[in-house]
Amino acid sequence: MKTTKILASAILVGLFMIQAGFASQTATASLNLGHMDYVYHTDSETHWTTATPPQSKYGDTPEDSIQCVRNLSLYAEYYNQRNFNLAYEPWRKVLELCPQASQNTYIRGVVLIKMKYNEETDPIRREAWIDTLMMVYDKRVDHFGREGFVTGRKAVDLYQLRPNNIQEIHELSSKSIEMEGNNSQADVLLINMQSLIKLTEAGVKPEEEVLRNYDVVMDIIDYNLEHNPGDKRFFEPAKENIDRMFRPFASCENIVTIFQPRYENNPEDVELLRKITSMLEESDCTKEELFYNATRSLHDLEPTANSAFLMGRLELEAEKHEQAVEFFRQAVDLYEDDEDKFNALMRMADITYRNLREFSQARTYALEASGLNPENGRPYILIGEMYAASASACGDDELTKSVAYWAAVDKFIQARNVDQDPSVQERAKQLIDTYTQYFPNRELTFFHGLEEGDSYRVECWINETTTVRTRQ
Repeated sequence: MKTTKILASAILVGLFMIQAGFASQTATASLNLGHMDYVYHTDSETHWTTATPPQSKYGDTPEDSIQCVRNLSLYAEYYNQRNFNLAYEPWRKVLELCPQASQNTYIRGVVLIKMKYNEETDPIRREAWIDTLMMVYDKRVDHFGREGFVTGRKAVDLYQLRPNNIQEIHELSSKSIEMEGNNSQADVLLINMQSLIKLTEAGVKPEEEVLRNYDVVMDIIDYNLEHNPGDKRFFEPAKENIDRMFRPFASCENIVTIFQPRYENNPEDVELLRKITSMLEESDCTKEELFYNATRSLHDLEPTANSAFLMGRLELEAEKHEQAVEFFRQAVDLYEDDEDKFNALMRMADITYRNLREFSQARTYALEASGLNPENGRPYILIGEMYAASASACGDDELTKSVAYWAAVDKFIQARNVDQDPSVQERAKQLIDTYTQYFPNRELTFFHGLEEGDSYRVECWINETTTVRTRQ
């Protein structure tokens, strides 16, 4: 390690000597010059800042200024020609003589130092070049600020060049995210999560910290996906990778442990409620009481079709059937898409039939759904099943207790005729084959004065006209 530091110092000998000399001049400049706005134009960045321009931008003496301008021109020419080997020495002179001349000195310097690192074969000297690279980043902050952004770039390069320095990588990336917030870059967010998970797996960090960090990082990614669509190519892969890394830590117990106190302290924080519900749902923790409470609170504060539908599902799972129907009705009223309305109405019809045993109301919901999607046979299958289920209750003798099967099979045939979905066709056929066996026999219909093909009015709640048929 000592050898590495000695080599790094040798490479940077001129750089360390000039730092103290500029300290007093910088202080003088801040006293003698007023603040003004100016813009930096660089290879990869353009930004406005308010600062005090350096007094000795091109060197400390006239001779230094001549040398500075000469080397600036020389290294820039070589750099633009992609001749990085020839650009390196004049660039180094610029960094020694006039470190405040241009922010490009540091942006391009990263490229040149990495070139040196890649060309070096000696492991110890390669480590020295990494130290040099980190120093260039630090000097950029000293002279041009943007500490949060530059610290993020340090973290990314350190992750690539010294991947085993997990603690330092995590500290640098965390500092960058704290300073940059929603301006954090996608690769910084990604390595921050990667390094934290490695520290957690090593027992250095608790699992709860992964959950808290995931919350922060994903908020930043979601913000950028919404507000900076041009950067989706960076943030979408980062989100996918972070989600994949996070899954092993997203236990229901961990999520509830972290978010239950936050929910209790801020039950009307809409953003918090969205985060709780989405995280629990994505982790298949919808049976947790916190999911129900947060979803209900969110729906009360900001009712939407989706939240109403979700509340309907939760009430159904809790066997609160009347409340479930009420929420699905809200969803129908709030949805704009007919297919969404159709699905909610079919839920209502199914609950009202199977759980509440209100056949007539269930039929009303099913017919309302059919009006939205006439080519879907599911409503007719459900109505037919209700007719068959109530057959014996709708008669008082052997004939009248079987006539509802005629009406039921009519609905199954209608479902088969309107819907080309093979699964619906198969289901309709099965039901037709099943319930035709319950038709009255020929002797029974003859006894009641009925012939094959006659019209017949099925009474009870069904109240429909059908056709007389007999069991074969």
